[in-house]
Amino acid sequence: MSAAKFPLGQIVATPAAIEAMAESGQTADFFLAQHAACNWGQVDAEDWQSNDEALKEGTRLLSAYTTLKGRKLWIITEHDRSSTTILLPEDY
Repeated sequence: MSAAKFPLGQIVATPAAIEAMAESGQTADFFLAQHAACNWGQVDAEDWQSNDEALKEGTRLLSAYTTLKGRKLWIITEHDRSSTTILLPEDY
């Protein structure tokens, strides 16, 4: 996996996201590495383009992934890169 292309800041996760990752046997590090390498996961083309632009403009970044057990996860890095949150869509 490529090196991080932007800082993640403080990393936090909702209890539901932690549970979903544990159920699938996957770690936060696995998903965070993809996000930080600009593999935005399962976002549509418009959101992929928005993320690529956000890298230059300093706005919020959003990635979407599915665990091995079929649970959807979002990872959001704030515009100022002060924090990154792992959550389920319903936690938003």
